[in-house]
Amino acid sequence: MTYARITGTGSYVPEKVLTNADLSRMVGEDVDDFVSTVLGIRERHVCSEDESTADLATEAARRALEASGVAPEELDLIVLATDTPEYISPATSVVVQHRLGAKRAGTFDLNSACAGFVTALDAASKYVVADPAYKNVLVVGAYAMSKYVDWTEKKTATIFADGAGALVLSAREDRPGFLASKLIADGSFHDHMGIYAGGTHMPVTEEVLKEGVWAKLRFAKKYPAEVNTEGWPAIVGDVLAKAGLTKEDVALFLFTQVNLSTIKEVMQKMGLPMERTHTVMGKWGYTGSACIPMVLDDAVREGKVKSGDVLVMCASGGGLNMACAAFRF
Repeated sequence: MTYARITGTGSYVPEKVLTNADLSRMVGEDVDDFVSTVLGIRERHVCSEDESTADLATEAARRALEASGVAPEELDLIVLATDTPEYISPATSVVVQHRLGAKRAGTFDLNSACAGFVTALDAASKYVVADPAYKNVLVVGAYAMSKYVDWTEKKTATIFADGAGALVLSAREDRPGFLASKLIADGSFHDHMGIYAGGTHMPVTEEVLKEGVWAKLRFAKKYPAEVNTEGWPAIVGDVLAKAGLTKEDVALFLFTQVNLSTIKEVMQKMGLPMERTHTVMGKWGYTGSACIPMVLDDAVREGKVKSGDVLVMCASGGGLNMACAAFRF
């Protein structure tokens, strides 16, 4: 039996920092109390004018490869999750492959919005388990949403940030890594949040740019809070049951880093203390499809994860897409 094991993690944020005080000046009102207390965000990192998604993804990938001891030329596959791609076409993953020098690796991109990384991890794990040709797979989540934020709009400017996270999955025969997963979706929410210009539905034209609305990230309709407060515990419970585990078997629960208050409510509903989760939105803001590998890497580097620990990663994003996976580290 071949198992998919996490052998290294890495993350990266750009140097430029925007504090809540900076944003208060930009939007013309004091946002610090709500953003720091409810969302849990104190500052965020954003790309400079000459930085883009592939830059962030490549650096996070290099750090994950270094931690794993896997050389770029030993990679068989690169799966990259993002909804802020380097280009509409070709795929961002092939740019990262070229920059890394991973000449043997096939690549593809995956877009499930902010659930993208866990979805990519699910797919990559099954490549490793099902096909002996895939011995080392790089999985990346990358996000440069600052390129699409309207910095005068309080609802989006206060939340979103840039960054990337990555991990290496390697084929092992001694013990399982990947344990169980589940993907769910509800397409009735597809028109609630997104960047609605730039695709075939609404190509970018001079008129669209002049209007200045749909080429930027927008909350078009309000998401009900229970999407996460009820959805996360439900999908976590399903994955644990599938893996034959209980909540007490799990060392760390990692959730989408969009709202600290939501994570606190979910942990309380699950009857778990906050010590059994980890958060990074305070220093990095909300990094969408990158936030799960970033919070994992941060927990690893802080010594909160040790070999043999069971981790549960749960992510949700626009669409609606939701993904959850359990791993033994």
